[in-house]
Amino acid sequence: MLSSMVMFAGAIAASNLSPTPPMGWMSWEVFRCETDCVNHNGSCINENLYKTMTDELVTGGYLAAGYDGIHLDDCWMQRKPFRDAQGRLSPDSQRFPSGFKALGDYMHQKNVKFAIYTAESPTTCAGYPASAGYESVDAVTFAEWGVDYLKVDGCGNPTYYQTGYPLMGASLVESGRDIVYSCSWPAYLGSNETTKPYSAMIESHCNLWRNWADIQCNWGSLSGIIEHWGTYGEFLAKYAAPGHWNDPDMLLIGNTCITEDEARTQMAIWSISAAPLIMGNDLRTVPAAHRAILLNKEAIAVDQDPLGKMGFRRSNANGQVWVRELSNNTFAAALYNPGSASSTVTFTFSSAGITTPMHVRSIWNQSDIGTFQTSYSANVPSHGTAFVKLSPLSL
Repeated sequence: MLSSMVMFAGAIAASNLSPTPPMGWMSWEVFRCETDCVNHNGSCINENLYKTMTDELVTGGYLAAGYDGIHLDDCWMQRKPFRDAQGRLSPDSQRFPSGFKALGDYMHQKNVKFAIYTAESPTTCAGYPASAGYESVDAVTFAEWGVDYLKVDGCGNPTYYQTGYPLMGASLVESGRDIVYSCSWPAYLGSNETTKPYSAMIESHCNLWRNWADIQCNWGSLSGIIEHWGTYGEFLAKYAAPGHWNDPDMLLIGNTCITEDEARTQMAIWSISAAPLIMGNDLRTVPAAHRAILLNKEAIAVDQDPLGKMGFRRSNANGQVWVRELSNNTFAAALYNPGSASSTVTFTFSSAGITTPMHVRSIWNQSDIGTFQTSYSANVPSHGTAFVKLSPLSL
């Protein structure tokens, strides 16, 4: 009986975490597993990198906009030995000489959340010690370090995940600290989203989950993930709500591997999809145009809308139309042109159940466009997206 009460209380606590999709910055896309700090000073996985990015998050205006987490990914762990005499993980002592409690304190002093990585396998994908079989001790360790967010990768035998992920979720709840739990469980279960156990992931206290392929820094990868979400978005929307979100992976915005139009497309589709907005760039070198996209307060407001309903693709003919229902009877729509030339894309309001005239406002320009009766059309550049908010005339 007591165990059931603990689990019920844990479920409530987990649902109160991440009432909106998480936002922040993650090192993996740019810095990967670079551990040679002699020849790559300033771009290796060490405490100086994460302190620098914490400072950039604050001074660059990202924290004020809602990007409030700094996420370490793989390769932070001490390898020799894999664990100490008490069976605990440690950060690499050469690259993190101050330890993780001090690193977390540095972030917390600036009102930034401390996010780290492990895996439900004997080793991480890069061959560092991971958490399979050590879920309870690792959860306690992470809580003692002041961790606020934990990404748990796969990297091993998928048959263990149905045991390991629930065990880690329960261990985090029992740790006594609120730790957002990001599960990569479904990313290792193939491409058919309709066969994946999303209800079990919610029961396992997952606050978000990486659904599918890792994003790479090119348009082919980004557009492929968009198409995957277009195919499965309506199904995935059933499992998205405050406390648990689908995660199509990091934002490439801020890198030169995608154009400005492609950056707008990612921001719009991710926001419609109620996806985490976790940047995968070098905050020191973000181009001004990309920074403006990342800091667009009206785009962020769509992503962070408190209603918590995930949008999805409504039309895939002559361009694509993605629509999300928002609070106060409003909607956001992304008119996306995946083609190789500029094209007119039309949003027919009835495709989203809208039966009245609507005010239309440009999210990119943050300006009103006008009142439209039954549809709205925009000329959209190749790989670009017109992003608008629709409001009833009564508002």
